[in-house]
Amino acid sequence: MLKPVAIVGQIVLYGAFAVFIGYFATYPLYRQVPDDSALIKLSMSHLGGRECRKRTPEELEKMPPNMRAPLDCPRHRSDISLEVDVDGQPFFRSVIHPTGLSKDGVSTIYKRFEVKAGSYQLTVRMNDNLINPGFNHVKDEQITLKPAQVLVIDFNPDKGGLFFRQ
Repeated sequence: MLKPVAIVGQIVLYGAFAVFIGYFATYPLYRQVPDDSALIKLSMSHLGGRECRKRTPEELEKMPPNMRAPLDCPRHRSDISLEVDVDGQPFFRSVIHPTGLSKDGVSTIYKRFEVKAGSYQLTVRMNDNLINPGFNHVKDEQITLKPAQVLVIDFNPDKGGLFFRQ
């Protein structure tokens, strides 16, 4: 049987521990960004294109019948070129390389930019097959960022390519 002094001691110690945890769970205050700033997060994973070529009829004839695929596609994927402009000025430039030992994996990028809250003309351009010149995915939009707001730049082919999520 527990003695009353032991029970009271446990209550006091558990209470002090709960107050300690409660205090440090709420103080000191943590702010992810300063009060007058917003965040732009560039976060995407995408498979680059492949550089396939069509086999000639002579090449197909030399191959065994079960191996006669009309396209010859190497295993590796293309690098991805990505550009971000803010108000017409270059903001971020990068070439993203595919992952994997054979360079056949997904190309991934995550960048976090802190900007002042306000209105911006945001342009994002991406080329996922560097054999073709230019950019095959472009998103240009006027955005307004409030203090502490987070804007995510992402890519989803099912949603039309590049998109902004606020």
